[in-house]
Amino acid sequence: MNPLEVTAVAFGIVAVFLNARQNPWGWGASLVNVGLFTLIFYRGQLYALMGLQVCFGAISAYGWYHWLRGGTAERGVTVSAIPRPTAAGLGALALLSGALLGWALDRFTPDQQPYLDAGISVISLAAQWMMARKYVECWVIWVAVNLISVPFFLYRGEYPTALQYSVFLVLAVNGLRSWRGALRAGA
Repeated sequence: MNPLEVTAVAFGIVAVFLNARQNPWGWGASLVNVGLFTLIFYRGQLYALMGLQVCFGAISAYGWYHWLRGGTAERGVTVSAIPRPTAAGLGALALLSGALLGWALDRFTPDQQPYLDAGISVISLAAQWMMARKYVECWVIWVAVNLISVPFFLYRGEYPTALQYSVFLVLAVNGLRSWRGALRAGA
C-alpha cells in the first residue's frame, strides 16, 4: 500500500466530512489532499485528474474564503439552490469541456482512459465550484461522480483511492441530506 496515497485519502475523507457539516476547515484539509493527489495522478499518467487537483486547490482557497467572508455583509454564505440559468450554463460548459479535454488527452497524451478521465475531472470541477458556492445540488453531482469513480479506481488497482471514493459516496449522501435540511431551515 502506497503511504502517500493512504495519507491523501485520509485528508480527503476529513475534508469531505467537514464540508458536509459546513465546517470551513474542510477546505484546509482539501488543500493537503489535492497536493498529494497531484503527485499521485502525475505518476499514474492521469493528466486530467492531475490538472484537476490544481484547479481543486484554487477552488478550495476560494471556497474557504467564500464560506467565511462571502455573501452579503461578508459573513459567509448559506446553503441555497443553484439558479436554473447557472445550472444550465454550467452543465453545457461541463459537457463541452469534457468532450474537448477527452479529445485532447486522447490525441496528445498517453492518458490511459482519456474520456473517462476528462469526464470525471470536468464534472468534479463543476461540483467543487458548486460546493464553494454552497449550492445544495453539488451533493447530487458528487454522488454521481463517486458512483463512477469507485469502479474506475478498482479497475486500475488503486484500492485506497477506490475506498476513499466509497467513503465519499456515503459522505455525499449525508451531505445532501444535511444541506437539504439547512436549505429548508434557511441556514
